Amino acid sequence: MNDHASLVQFSIAIPLVAAFLTMFVKGWGRPAIQIVSVTGFAIPAILALILWGVYSPETAGGYAFVSDMETGLSVIGVSLHLGLNGVALPLFVMAAIVGLAAGLYAAQSNAENLHRYLACLLIMQGGLMGVFASIDVFFFYFFHELALIPTFIMIGVWGGRDRSYAAMKMTIYLTLGAMLSLIGLIAIYVKSGANSFDLITLKAALAEQPLAESVQNYAFGLLLFGFGILVSLWPLHTWAPLGYGAAPSSASMLHAGVLKKFGLYGFVQVAVPLLPDGVAQWENWIVWLALGNVLIVGFIAMAQRDLKQLIGYSSVMHMGYAFLGIAAMSVLGVGGVVLMMVAHGLTVALLFMLATMIHHRTHTFEMEEMGGLAQKAPVLSAFFVCAMMASIGLPGPGLANFWGELSIFLAVYEFNPSLIFAVVAGIVISAIYGLRSIAAVFFGKESDDFLEVQKEHAVVDMGWHERVPALILIITLFFIGFFPKTVTTGINDALKSEAVYSQTAAATPAHDHEH
Repeated sequence: MNDHASLVQFSIAIPLVAAFLTMFVKGWGRPAIQIVSVTGFAIPAILALILWGVYSPETAGGYAFVSDMETGLSVIGVSLHLGLNGVALPLFVMAAIVGLAAGLYAAQSNAENLHRYLACLLIMQGGLMGVFASIDVFFFYFFHELALIPTFIMIGVWGGRDRSYAAMKMTIYLTLGAMLSLIGLIAIYVKSGANSFDLITLKAALAEQPLAESVQNYAFGLLLFGFGILVSLWPLHTWAPLGYGAAPSSASMLHAGVLKKFGLYGFVQVAVPLLPDGVAQWENWIVWLALGNVLIVGFIAMAQRDLKQLIGYSSVMHMGYAFLGIAAMSVLGVGGVVLMMVAHGLTVALLFMLATMIHHRTHTFEMEEMGGLAQKAPVLSAFFVCAMMASIGLPGPGLANFWGELSIFLAVYEFNPSLIFAVVAGIVISAIYGLRSIAAVFFGKESDDFLEVQKEHAVVDMGWHERVPALILIITLFFIGFFPKTVTTGINDALKSEAVYSQTAAATPAHDHEH
């Protein structure tokens, strides 16, 4: 299996090399910039799909495609240790696919200084691939920061309304979250005595000699609020809708779709397995804060009239379900979280891209100033309805979101039946704002403002340059929805090897409902 380790390395390196080449070929004209940048997104996507195809779930709990390179920090136990297990692989593939869609869409944009815009996006992509491929906790953190820096730049330079304020607020919040996370990770390194940031080594050391309960309590608290800020855990969530609303669409796709999963992935792979007693101490806090995401942020989403803000708050709301699944501490619940992370990443990226397409036709994000778009752009309407239904968690096969959310809901019921009322309320809230947005944008009466826009700008349906990136995302959603076992088998095998996760439910429902 390690014969394919070089593919993991290339998946990280190629976007970074393409970012440099994009700047180098700027004098050759727009076509050369587009070819180099799209290649930088396409090759990692192809390599990730190859790795997905050859990965064997028989490596239960272990890592495949492993490579280990010494670094200048090897003396303190830092090495570029790369590999993928059943939890990391689906997120690695999701990052590659969302990156390809975002890159294709960005390459055709009219962004000023396109070569710099695409270079920033490629650096983000390289960092994102590195996050999910890193076994070394130091590089796990390093690649996150590498992907985060271009986000601030893209919002500040190419962002929309309130971009300066949004970039500043995101910088403050996410820097604080990153610093708290780093302190928590360093505390684990120091107290473990393993003299290594390698996750496998840390797990082995702490299995033999667990950290004192007080140490676990403090370390997990730091990671809870550090990772929580990065995931937009209520009430530290306000940076997210503002940032996504101001960010250019491709940056929103990569950040909301992929980078925000860093914190949840950190909980599943690092915090919970290494600090089981800390989880027990903070469990009630996780539940109450998660309910804030589901209910309070859900009601805020219902009040939105700006389409991009609605999608941003919807994304924040769904993070509450993920935290409830983690609190359940079972293979069923946490497996559902990982599956939902993959599905949510694809869905929210698609929604942000479609929202920008709608803006190009209506010249506004205000839903009350739209209406009747289904008659003018039926293909765009079909894509948006499908994406929004997936986000709501429409029951039935075909959309991956349903399987992830169903697994979480069943695990939450086993964990605490009284919480199911909040979960059901969240479903109702999602349906209300989702269906309202569909009605207002596509099936409502055309507003006077929209009629005025059409006098100067004729509304046309999606062209193939828009359909291709949208199809990449929606086909992946349907594939996982119809064949969830391609994802859940590896997830279950990886989680069952972790003693901290309850084995009472050893597979997500998707595992048993193959279509």
